[in-house]
Amino acid sequence: MIHRECGVLKTTYEADMALYPLPIARWAVGGFAVLFFLVLPFSVHEYYLSIVNLVSISIVGALGLNILVGYTGQISIGHGAFMSVGAYTAANFAVRLGLPWPVNLLLGGLMAALVGAVVGVPSLRIKGLYLAIATLAGQLIIEWTINHVTFISGGVQASIQVPRPELFGVPIASQRQMYFLLLAFVVVALVGTMNLVRSRIGRAFIAIRDHDIAAEIIGINIFRYKLLAFAISSFYAGVTGVLYTYYLGIANYEQFQIVTSIDYLAMIIIGGLGSVLGSIFGAIFVTLLPILIRYAMEGFGGLVFSQGAVLNIIPNLRLILFGGLIIFFLVVEPEGLNRLWRNIRNYFRLWPFAY
Repeated sequence: MIHRECGVLKTTYEADMALYPLPIARWAVGGFAVLFFLVLPFSVHEYYLSIVNLVSISIVGALGLNILVGYTGQISIGHGAFMSVGAYTAANFAVRLGLPWPVNLLLGGLMAALVGAVVGVPSLRIKGLYLAIATLAGQLIIEWTINHVTFISGGVQASIQVPRPELFGVPIASQRQMYFLLLAFVVVALVGTMNLVRSRIGRAFIAIRDHDIAAEIIGINIFRYKLLAFAISSFYAGVTGVLYTYYLGIANYEQFQIVTSIDYLAMIIIGGLGSVLGSIFGAIFVTLLPILIRYAMEGFGGLVFSQGAVLNIIPNLRLILFGGLIIFFLVVEPEGLNRLWRNIRNYFRLWPFAY
């Protein structure tokens, strides 16, 4: 019989705080490790690996935004701008100084964290919709700066070509090679986020989210932890931007416009706020949705619309579905896809008993 809670007794604090306290959880993690490291990359066509690579990059960015919005309760619409800061920082260091990609990635994340902390300064005085507008202003200011400061963006096109990353002198160019690189960052981001939310810092974030005045009364430095949340979230965003840049081979501001910020906000809302697993669900859902819409419209849209109309409808239908799904989950299931998964999991925890 599968070991469930009724068959596992915890006798130490370390056992109770373990990442995977149940044997079935550890077996599941081992099974997924075998699937994603040994089976998937050698059995899937490179086109589908490219989709998985985009999902991997999105997971890192969604985790960072969820730390800020889901765990700390600070609304942000500037995630795409912080990604662009990391992307252009890494691109400039790679092209101008020829630094190796690991150094560029770290510098891109740190620069994004610094800018994010500056943008988060108003969070001491404002919250909710006003804070969202402040981060939106940060998004627009950063976009304008990148487009108009030639030293940063490299010219009129605001594009910087970046050489492919190398590992032990071997360029990482194919989708399969990039898959393993991105998967390593996903694992680090997941483990880092899960440990962060279990730590003293994570508990302070959650206390601020639940009731910031009560958190301040019990001795939590609200301003320091809010800035720290912005910095950590922006660091994740900067790393995501660097990964996008090395994956596509170019840093371009069009990849990090306000639509990108809305996409990441949709990921964590649809996946589930304040949940690591929800960030994964949301990243998968939002990344695959446009692809599935395109396949559906190409396959069945011709029965209703002309071919030209189908091409015009696809991007608009994507936006309509995004808006509709955000409203649906906010009204019907505010905890998102993660809550649906928890309901299924709880059912099988009790099965075959009714309660």
